[in-house]
Amino acid sequence: MHMTVRREENSWGSHFRATLALGIPLIGAQLAQLGIHTTDVVILGRLGATHLAAIVLAGQFFFTFFIFGSGFATAVIPMVAQAYGRGDVVSVRRSVRMGMWVVLLYSIITFPLFSYAGDILLFADQKPEVAALAHEYLAIAHWGMPPALLFMTLRGLVSAHGKAGIIMTITLVILVVNAIFAYALVLGHFGLPALGMKGAAYVSAGVNLLSFILMVAYVQSRPELRRYELFVRFWRPDWQAFVEVLHLGLPISLTVIAEVSLFTVASLLMGAIGTIELAAHGIALQLASIAFMFPYGLAQAATVRVGVAHGRNDHLGVVRASIAVLVVATAIAITGTALFAIAPVQLAGIFLDRHSSEAAAVLAYAGPLVIIAGIFQLVDGLQAIAAGLLRGLKDTRVPMVLAMIAYWPIGFGCALLFAFPLGFGGIGVWFGFLGGLAAAAVMLCWRYYVLLRREGQSAAS
Repeated sequence: MHMTVRREENSWGSHFRATLALGIPLIGAQLAQLGIHTTDVVILGRLGATHLAAIVLAGQFFFTFFIFGSGFATAVIPMVAQAYGRGDVVSVRRSVRMGMWVVLLYSIITFPLFSYAGDILLFADQKPEVAALAHEYLAIAHWGMPPALLFMTLRGLVSAHGKAGIIMTITLVILVVNAIFAYALVLGHFGLPALGMKGAAYVSAGVNLLSFILMVAYVQSRPELRRYELFVRFWRPDWQAFVEVLHLGLPISLTVIAEVSLFTVASLLMGAIGTIELAAHGIALQLASIAFMFPYGLAQAATVRVGVAHGRNDHLGVVRASIAVLVVATAIAITGTALFAIAPVQLAGIFLDRHSSEAAAVLAYAGPLVIIAGIFQLVDGLQAIAAGLLRGLKDTRVPMVLAMIAYWPIGFGCALLFAFPLGFGGIGVWFGFLGGLAAAAVMLCWRYYVLLRREGQSAAS
C-alpha cells in the first residue's frame, strides 16, 4: 500500500498539481508584497521625477538590508520542510523559533545604518534633493523591517504544511490597506494631510506590522500549527538550531545580496548619469522586479517540495519535483518576455503622469530598458529556480561562491565595460548585468545536476 501511495504522489500530474497549488499562492504573495512598493512608486511619481527618483533610491536602500535579513528567514524553509518530511515536531519548532531570534537580532544591528541613509547616498554621488527625500522616507520606514522579517520566517512554517494560501491572503490585505492609506497620506485625500514621502513611510511601516500580527493570529488559530507552541517559552534558546539558521542563512543572504547590491549599484550608476536616466531605470527595474516575483515564488515552492521529498529520502520525488517547477517557470518566463517586447512604452507609462514635463524624455529612455528587462526574465528566473532547488537540499555555500563570481566579476565587469569604455551608457549597464545573470543560471543549474546525480547514485547503491 505504501508503494502505491508513493507512486501516486510521484506521478507527473501530482507533481505539477502540487507545484501549482503551492507556487501560485506564493507567487501571488510575492506580487502583492512588491505591489506595496509599486503603489508607492506610482503615487509618488505623480509628484514629479525628483520624488520618483527618491523612492527608487529609498526602495533599493531598504530592500538591500531587508533582503540580506531575509536570507535567515529563507533558511528556515528547508529546515522546516525536511523536519516536516521526517515528522519531527521538535525540530520544526526549534527551527522557526531560532529563525525568529536571528531576524530580530539582525534588525537591531541594522537600525543605526538607516540613521545615516542620507549621508550614505550623498557619499554615493546622488543629487542632494533626491538624497534628502530618500532619507526622509527611510528614517520612518525602517521600523517595519523587524515585523516584515518575522512574517517571512513564519511563512516557512505554513508553506511546509501546504497552507501557502494564507500568505497570499494576508499580503493582499496589506496591499489594499497600503494603497488606500498611501493615496490618502501622500497626496492628501479623504480629509488627511498631504505628507508626501513621510506619508508613504508611515504606511509602509504600519502594513508590515499588520502582516505579522495577522500571521501570528492565523498560526495560533490552527490546531495543526498551534501544536508547535512557537511562543511558549519563546525566550528559551536552542543554540544548535540557532547556529544552523546562521550556517544556512548567511550564505543565502550573501547570495541574494550579491545580486541585489548589483542592482543597487546600477541605480547609483544611473543616478550619476542623470535624474531622467535614473527615473527610467527605476521604471524598468520595477517592471523586472514584478516579473521576477513569478520565479521567486516558484523558487520558494521548489525549496519546500524538494526539502520535504529529501526529508523522506524520496529521490524520485526530488527529481520530478525539480523538473515540474522548471517547466512551469520556463513557460511563465517566455510569456512575460513576449509581453515586455510587445508593449514596452505602454508598460513604462503606468509609472508616470504622461502630462508632466519630463514624461516624454523618461519614456523614451525607458522603452529599450523594458525590452532588455523582458530578456532578463529567462535567465534571472532560471537562476532563481536553481538556487531554490539547491536550498531544498540545504546546499548554500557553493551556490554563494558561484553567484558572487557571476554577479560581480562577470556581471558588474561587463556593465562597466559596456556602459563607459564602449559608450552604451545605461543600456550597457543592463546588458552587462544580463550576462552576469546568464552565467549564474548556467553554474547553479550545473551544480544542482551534479548533486542530484550524486544522490541518485547513492540511492541506487
